[in-house]
Amino acid sequence: MIEDILLETEMHMEDTIEATRRHFGQIRTGRASPALVEHILVDYYGTPTPLQQLATISTPDPRLIVIAPYDKTQMHAYEKALALSDLGLTPNSDGNVIRIVIPPLTEERRKELVKVVSKMAEESREAIRGHRRHANNRLRALEREKVISEDDFHRAQEQVQELHDEYIQRLNELLRAKEQEIMEV
Repeated sequence: MIEDILLETEMHMEDTIEATRRHFGQIRTGRASPALVEHILVDYYGTPTPLQQLATISTPDPRLIVIAPYDKTQMHAYEKALALSDLGLTPNSDGNVIRIVIPPLTEERRKELVKVVSKMAEESREAIRGHRRHANNRLRALEREKVISEDDFHRAQEQVQELHDEYIQRLNELLRAKEQEIMEV
């Protein structure tokens, strides 16, 4: 029973780390990355569809994203979705492929982005703390119901704390790497 709670808690914490990693990938760093555009929804024959399902996305150059749509007849829909996205980038099309030039970030914009990723990381820390609290509450309930002993409860609580500390450390490393990537000129 304790093992199930620990395993479930670890799975939730791992999911939180992966979600944060995906969100960090969507933050523009002045360097081209397919993750910047692959989540953008294109109105494809009336159905909102992620761009990554409709086109090949590549980065042949550190400042250039090239999108090669599978269906060239819908080129206008691709361009419209990219133009309306919150990235603030202008797509250029030649009828076959769409090119997006990533302009270099200003120092002020870099500092704003660091604040944004710091906020995201804090939200993820809160989620991890919430998973710890939930696990501890479940363990406390088992102890109150005399399903586990007091010693087992304290040992399990220590294991939950170790999991918490490990995932907070992983999150901090992820944040440091992203901050460094953003501040890199």
